[in-house]
Amino acid sequence: MAALRLENIKACVFDAYGTLFDVNAAARAEQAALGDKWLEIADIWRLKQLQYTWLRSLQKRHADFWQVTGEALDFALASAHVSDPALRERLMNLYLTLSAYPEVKATLERLKSAGIKCAILSNGTPKMLAAAVENAGITSLLDGVYSIEEVGVYKPDPSSYQMAVDQLGLEPAEISFQSSNGWDAYGAKAFGFNVVWCNRFDQADERLPGTPDGQIKTLDELPAIIGAK
Repeated sequence: MAALRLENIKACVFDAYGTLFDVNAAARAEQAALGDKWLEIADIWRLKQLQYTWLRSLQKRHADFWQVTGEALDFALASAHVSDPALRERLMNLYLTLSAYPEVKATLERLKSAGIKCAILSNGTPKMLAAAVENAGITSLLDGVYSIEEVGVYKPDPSSYQMAVDQLGLEPAEISFQSSNGWDAYGAKAFGFNVVWCNRFDQADERLPGTPDGQIKTLDELPAIIGAK
């Protein structure tokens, strides 16, 4: 099979959580307190965080991602029979400064050097995203950081993806969208973006409209796909 190559890409837009930033980093940092429950809690926390965004969008009862993240953490801790308000506060604070995956900064540098615009499109609040971007040291490498708070509905609602089109002043066909979340990758493709699914966790293909153009394991494979050295 020929290697994936996308043509005429002028911007790369990235999901944040799970794609650029390690969503397990907060719970991992508290292994001493959580013990062997840390990964179970991290997995439930992430799952409920996503479920609550979809359910709130369907119910038209929007709450910002910080609130949703806290409610998901409360569910995860209760499910693991952990009751510790101080630990809960530490975990929430750690979520503001999740570590970036190792290849993120170098990948963005390669894209920028090739003249490709780079941006984030995320469910996160502006405050959450600003903290994560600053902590990762990638502020200067981004042409935009877009939060769905501007439209008040979570991905994969088409209005959330439209934000990147409007903010960058490009056509969907000129944008390559990257997400580690299968549902997000499929949603973005159905919207009209070129999509490279960064399938870090070896997820099975979704049974949804909008099959991504291709898959990669880590983002350092991306520059070659769009012709950036």
